[in-house]
Amino acid sequence: MDRRQFISVSATFTSGALIVPNFMYALKNKPFNTNSECLIFIQLNGGNDGLNTYIPYDDPLYKMFRPNIGFSKDEVISKSNGMAFHPILLGLSSIQQKGDLSIIQNVGYPDTTRSHFRSQEIWQTASSSKEYLDNGWLGRYLDLQCNDHEPTAGINLDTIDNLALKGEDPNFITVRNLNRFKAHNNDLETSDLSGNPQLDFARRISYNLTEGAEEIQKALERSKTEISYPKSELSSKLEWIARLMKGNLNSKVYYTSLNGFDTHNNQLGVHKNKLKELDEAVAAFYKDLKEAQLMDQATVVIFSEFGRRVKDNGSGTDHGTAAPMFIIGGRNKGKVLGNNPDLINLDNGDLIYQTDFRSVYATLLAEKMKFDPKQIGIKEGSFRELF
Repeated sequence: MDRRQFISVSATFTSGALIVPNFMYALKNKPFNTNSECLIFIQLNGGNDGLNTYIPYDDPLYKMFRPNIGFSKDEVISKSNGMAFHPILLGLSSIQQKGDLSIIQNVGYPDTTRSHFRSQEIWQTASSSKEYLDNGWLGRYLDLQCNDHEPTAGINLDTIDNLALKGEDPNFITVRNLNRFKAHNNDLETSDLSGNPQLDFARRISYNLTEGAEEIQKALERSKTEISYPKSELSSKLEWIARLMKGNLNSKVYYTSLNGFDTHNNQLGVHKNKLKELDEAVAAFYKDLKEAQLMDQATVVIFSEFGRRVKDNGSGTDHGTAAPMFIIGGRNKGKVLGNNPDLINLDNGDLIYQTDFRSVYATLLAEKMKFDPKQIGIKEGSFRELF
């Protein structure tokens, strides 16, 4: 097993329980920076249909291209400047009205691929379409910010590890289910390193993961849920993120995902249900953090690997290109940034992106984390209108 494979295996809590061999131990690490800002990512897997999420209802071409799945101006909500929300997105529209939601229109990247796997990889590594990187953009950031290994610098609430958080060092933990979470107590003690680089590396990772499990447990013990969350998988994940934040875990990055956005068929019903789950979960999370006075220091980023094609296929939509990103909290300016989708000038039936997603990443790192994005290879200009 090589070093990267070991990191992938050892950095995961299986079913919420940390599995670590008893013989491993190492020196305790110092905590990394105390900046209170954190980033929270919700990845919509499958390619969310941006045109039916934040809708150009006032453009006659919208209904012409989408006779089967398009919404009328009487159905959409929170109309402004020719754009409006899907009628199920009552929570997001309310957050926008309160000035805590910014929408960045037409986000994408050059030479878009319609492969789910490859496009997700590009978003998670911040690579170009022709570039292949082993480590994620957040993993590279944490490598430079953490003192040695810091297992709770990033928290991934999901069933699998996320490439975005993968770095040279294991500075994140994947937890499948915090309801079943328990720290695995190995009664580790400080010991001299063995002199065997591979064994010492394993010991250091193991100790940090055990320490991380203990820190998560302490954060959960220090916090509770004060509001009622809807019953859904995403709601449960966001509720636990709120618990960890309120318990002063001080993680820099939280990451989770919501599946089911590959709406080739029966889109009206399927998409509505997925947007409802997203909307209700985010609205509850927003309320929770607001009441805990944590919304200013938490920046929530909602995105998908690509949008859908402009023209419907009869009952759904196929893989496309650009789509909106949603930014909540973090003292964002609450604006709609970028032009409305241009349904006249298309690229082979697809929207032409206007904002490179890496410029949003650069802005998040520079404005929220006080970090120069060029240090991890993100050179795209910042999007300073956001904050």
